Amino acid sequence: MHKLMEAPPYSPVEGVTEILHGVPVTDPYRWLEDGESQRTREWLAAQVQYAHSYLNAIPGRGRIRERVRELLDIETCDSIQEVGNRYYLRKRLPGQEQPSIFFREGPDGEDQLLIDPAERSSGEYTAVKPLIVSPDGRLLLYEVKHGGERFGTFELLDVQSRKPLSDVFPRGYLRGFVFAPDSRSFYYVHEAADARRRHYRAAYHHVLGTSFEDDREIFFAGEDDKLRLHIVPGKEQLGFLVIRFLNKMYTDFHLWQVESKNAPWKLIADAAYTFAPLLLKDGRILAITDRDAPNFRVVEVRPRRGAEPEFVDLIPTGDSPIENWIVTRDRIFVSYLRALKTQIDIFDLGGKKLGNLPLDEGGTARLVGGSEDGDELLFEQESFAKPVQIYRHSPSTGRTRPWAKTQLPFDSQAFRPVQVWFKAKDGTSVPMFLVGRSGLLESGPHPTIMTSYGGYGVSMTPQFSVLVAFLMEHGCLFALPNIRGGSEFGEEWHIAAKRRNRQVAFDDFLCAADWLVETGRTEPGKLAIFGGSNSGLLVGAAMTQRPDLFRAVLCMVPVFDMLRYHLFDNAHVWKEEFGTADDPDDFTALAGYSPYHRVRDNVAYPATMIVSGDSDQNCNPLHARKMTARLQAANVSEHPILLDYSRHRGHSPVLPLSERVEALTDRIAFLCDQLQLPV
Repeated sequence: MHKLMEAPPYSPVEGVTEILHGVPVTDPYRWLEDGESQRTREWLAAQVQYAHSYLNAIPGRGRIRERVRELLDIETCDSIQEVGNRYYLRKRLPGQEQPSIFFREGPDGEDQLLIDPAERSSGEYTAVKPLIVSPDGRLLLYEVKHGGERFGTFELLDVQSRKPLSDVFPRGYLRGFVFAPDSRSFYYVHEAADARRRHYRAAYHHVLGTSFEDDREIFFAGEDDKLRLHIVPGKEQLGFLVIRFLNKMYTDFHLWQVESKNAPWKLIADAAYTFAPLLLKDGRILAITDRDAPNFRVVEVRPRRGAEPEFVDLIPTGDSPIENWIVTRDRIFVSYLRALKTQIDIFDLGGKKLGNLPLDEGGTARLVGGSEDGDELLFEQESFAKPVQIYRHSPSTGRTRPWAKTQLPFDSQAFRPVQVWFKAKDGTSVPMFLVGRSGLLESGPHPTIMTSYGGYGVSMTPQFSVLVAFLMEHGCLFALPNIRGGSEFGEEWHIAAKRRNRQVAFDDFLCAADWLVETGRTEPGKLAIFGGSNSGLLVGAAMTQRPDLFRAVLCMVPVFDMLRYHLFDNAHVWKEEFGTADDPDDFTALAGYSPYHRVRDNVAYPATMIVSGDSDQNCNPLHARKMTARLQAANVSEHPILLDYSRHRGHSPVLPLSERVEALTDRIAFLCDQLQLPV
């Protein structure tokens, strides 16, 4: 195993102490929150040099890179939009740094190039994505991103002439966009990054070819950073969803007859439940909601003047959560997770069940798209051993056919999953997927990698990962416990690890690791964990609470300082999921597990690689910077604590192929070296 011969860069301690609810809390590296200061940039440069002095010297790195490129440099297809008999899609061909936008005439037609980001002369970090097509198929709205930032610019293309229009939204968030029926104008909600009044929330009407300064305001929601405004598209009506992030999330829904001189009608006010409506062309309003339905239900909303609207069940709530739904011309497709398996049921527009969609065993299916004017449904399937494949289904014929298949040089037949159960700290039975070569699943100890999520009601189901595929090829066992915080068994599974109960998710994860060791599948010296975003918080909490249990930790775009997370970017919208340190009861729970505050001096921590970058506007990179400094100062083991950092890296996965290959090579090389896998 390769070792670093030098100490990590020095990080000056400049403690800032605050009194929170009577408790003194000291932050030793508050100065690293300023990402643009000269001393922070110098510190980052030293950290990157330090990390790559280790990563670049790992034996077998060249072979790892070769295999990673084979697995990544394949034809991919996503972001499909369907209008009439034409499809718009994003596709990357082998050898290309970024995918381009194409269109296809009919399901079996040839893909024709519309937009190639390489022709924009803005560098290989520029990425494009199709968003919305006008009703007549003449215009395409698409997003342009630079690096991994969440902001984008938004442009329009005349499909026939291949020429962009002058109507361009500057860098920011586009919260809503609807073409007018004649495609000569559109309605929108846009939050510009450099707006003079950044928190002014309004919807506008724009006529193509005119100045945005002349746009007519059609709805005003308020001026507050705790507000979000979204447009719900419709043929003759538009909906305005106003979401207020206060002590909890509240929703108002307004309905407006297009071009009417009447003010929008507030249909729903102060809803403390989830409400996501769909406006059908015949004037009906359908919606998915968790009102009186913790696992969600699909309802028809019937307005009543002077009273709350009536919610009429079309698809009642059940014992399994609704994952997604799509409406086509005369069908409603509803995706459920039942016994950790995807099931897609088919209903007519009156809610009568007509059957279900045949799906592959042992995989995950997702609804991709469909048209209210058409008959066809697009959906995708994947598994632990098979990458995403896209299919089209016709309800009128009952036929399901491939739409786009991913060809990958990977022997999917060599690996199989099994499901096991373990006891959580409170005695609850929790399931876990184990995946690997057949001979590894019942024996041990083996090198093992584990991840999970544990938050926001996100269920962990079989998905393909190049990182996992590579490691399984080289003798690793992969473990995926279905810890609480997700919705695998309904909303109660989520609530059990939500907000002040968040420690339950961490306990479940640690119990899964203990089970792997106790049953002889692995041992602490052969066990690595990885995760990103909320899952990065999970592995950070696990590592700081049980550093003895793991050999290596890979943590990507994480959040670590749970006492200050809500003060940066738009992270305050996570309040309902985590709580904030402003509340004394939330503070007690957050301080108990906040990974940054759980680091202890003179502790032997596992080898740790933290991945982040300047362009992350979700999980601010200050978390990665401060945690790296704290771990490096506290650690007494010989294991490296590394920060892999980039100007361009963010929360959006839009980096060019060459950088993705290098980044994944670094992560896999780190894990292979620490787990002593032969490469």
